[in-house]
Amino acid sequence: MHDDYQNPERPDWALDPVTAADRCVAFIRDVLAAAGKPRLVIGLSGGIDSAVSAGLAVRAIGAANVHGLLLPYATSSASSLEDAAAVAAHLGIATETIPITHLADPFLADIPADRKVRRGNVMARCRMILLYDRSAVLEALVLGTGNRTEALLGYTTLYGDNACALNPVGQLYKTEIRLLARWLELPRAVLDKAPSADLWEGQADEDELGFTYAEADNLLHQMIDRGRHRHELEAMGFAGELVDRVAARVEAARFKRQLPPVAVMPGRRDPDRKDEFTDGGFH
Repeated sequence: MHDDYQNPERPDWALDPVTAADRCVAFIRDVLAAAGKPRLVIGLSGGIDSAVSAGLAVRAIGAANVHGLLLPYATSSASSLEDAAAVAAHLGIATETIPITHLADPFLADIPADRKVRRGNVMARCRMILLYDRSAVLEALVLGTGNRTEALLGYTTLYGDNACALNPVGQLYKTEIRLLARWLELPRAVLDKAPSADLWEGQADEDELGFTYAEADNLLHQMIDRGRHRHELEAMGFAGELVDRVAARVEAARFKRQLPPVAVMPGRRDPDRKDEFTDGGFH
């Protein structure tokens, strides 16, 4: 790992990998300590997000405490499995492969083949069932792998790939994930491949979105983190059509970024707010 890492392709707004890694590592250790759990379970897809998350987990708690699951469907890319195995071998973590075909097919039988998003959602949720089951067996927490770009754009499956006990990379844009992958010296195949959830043959994230992650990241940073309005973004050179498309996706996905709303009732106190239990309240 390159502690003196410099990359001329890094946007001026992007966190440097050393800072990002240090924060993620501390976060993982803190959450595990608070939960009283010694291990993590992670789904390895062969993609860059799960590879980076696994690399950070190994840096935080050691390879012996990180368990990887490879969860292919019948139509999953063979190269994705190879890349996931290469990441695991590179990091020195143990893995097991559990095909989800037998689990998903009864659900998929009633979903037409051309309903690709519905079918992909079923696969993502089946994978999370297996991850949580293994976490119970191993007394581990499920490690999340979703990045900030995906969350803001709604490019995630509720109770599927966005389900986890902790997510160290959830506030890192795809651009920053790519920088971290290079800094962690992950296998070249993972660094160079086109982003894909591998939910159906030939699926590619950027083809579906209609714009690149680099374009989205630059715009999202200015729109969300810097709070710039449409006219300001256009003055900065962002195409109005792109601004509208991205803003619409961010707004439409708002519900995915929140816990399910619960009706507030009189006389009910929040057990997770420490300030509500003072003067001898329960600990």
